[in-house]
Amino acid sequence: MAASPTLRRRRLARELLRLREEAGLTAKQAAADAKKAAPDKSWFEAKITRIETRKILRVKDADLQVLLDVYGVDDHEQREAYRKLAREAATSGWWYGYRDILGAGTYVDLESEASRIRTYQVQHLPGLLQTEAYARAMIRAGGVTSDEEIDRRVEVRMMRQHLLTRTDAPRLWAVIDETAFRKLPSDVATDQIRHLLNVQRPSLRVQVLPDLVGPHAGMDGSFVVLDFKADPSAVYAEQVGGGGLLIEDAEQITIYETVLDHVQASALSVEDSRTWLEARLNQLD
Repeated sequence: MAASPTLRRRRLARELLRLREEAGLTAKQAAADAKKAAPDKSWFEAKITRIETRKILRVKDADLQVLLDVYGVDDHEQREAYRKLAREAATSGWWYGYRDILGAGTYVDLESEASRIRTYQVQHLPGLLQTEAYARAMIRAGGVTSDEEIDRRVEVRMMRQHLLTRTDAPRLWAVIDETAFRKLPSDVATDQIRHLLNVQRPSLRVQVLPDLVGPHAGMDGSFVVLDFKADPSAVYAEQVGGGGLLIEDAEQITIYETVLDHVQASALSVEDSRTWLEARLNQLD
């Protein structure tokens, strides 16, 4: 599996923050020491902070080596490991050719390296579980009118789904509100529901949250929890306009995970959800 540049950037930023704190330096002190070590370079407190918060996406090798000097990292192998991590973090993912659609590609980059994906969706089905016809209908409904742009957006969505066919595919658990099924276009509904039934397996499960549940914990909107084998989890919360907010604060993530636990408990079981989907499919036939 190709390395995720976004995940590498997270690791590098976290490591540099750890090294600074272990050296007993504030960001201001680290910048001052870096300026002494490299007086011909621009060093200031905000630069240290921007590196540690990934506002600077590509840390130059020269800057990295200055910071390693300041933080007292003398071991050659350890320094080379950090330099390798920085080089990997500076690469571009498969999505780079679609940056006009995906922007920085942060979400799809993290999605591609997640070990588990847990999602709750209200208005539409998860992108990873959409048929091409359904994806096309949703993109057009979102206000995209150019056939060329629609084709590119559909292509990206289908490419994202390739991760589910990998030998190391992430586990996927989706809770889908009944609202999303009421909004299924009639000409794609049958194939879409059949796809949801066929794609399920022990590592890919779907639950339906029916209307009869009434008010529930997830009414504030859709979100995705991304878990990683060796890195902290992240949450992607959807926002108006098709964009989203990437959340990495541990306390905030715990809140979303608690909401997801409640939503899963309120939803039909996996088996009852299959029965619900089969019944809806029979109604369409």
